[in-house]
Amino acid sequence: MESKNLESLRYPIGIYTPKPNVPIEELKKYIQDITHLPAQLRKAVKDLSEKELDTPYRPGGWTVRQTVNHIADSHINSYTRFKLALTEDKPVIKTYEEHLWAELEDGKYAPVNMSLLLLEALHLRWVMLLESLTPEQWQRVFVHPTLGEVNLSNAVGLYSWHGQHHVAHITELRKRNFDR
Repeated sequence: MESKNLESLRYPIGIYTPKPNVPIEELKKYIQDITHLPAQLRKAVKDLSEKELDTPYRPGGWTVRQTVNHIADSHINSYTRFKLALTEDKPVIKTYEEHLWAELEDGKYAPVNMSLLLLEALHLRWVMLLESLTPEQWQRVFVHPTLGEVNLSNAVGLYSWHGQHHVAHITELRKRNFDR
């Protein structure tokens, strides 16, 4: 497979680019994306067989099941990072080895409905928090060990993108391989 095609399979909606100043209207769009992600994800995996759920979305990539379970893992981490940034002064967050988490029993084999239920509840809480933030709070930061300071307005943009990125992995795989 040529590298351009492989790159489009890896990043079907492109790569997220942080912005120096995120306008309030864009923050509202990001929050809407996070609000709707659980339903979009549920729709993306609807009626997939166990074999289809265990199909990688690209050569060398995670299976659909691992992808859904990864989103739950990742968004739990992000929610925690938001809470830390809002309650501590520039907390240094811990990264995690997402590729290794995806290989653990629950990442590799858990029914997708477990992660969908988790995401539905998590996103209800997260959206409640996001909608309450003041302009000053959007500028609060956490410190990522490799990225440096990340403000919450860029973090929410990243996770808006993150959800759409992985939904596109699944929907594009469906179009290529499964839609009947």
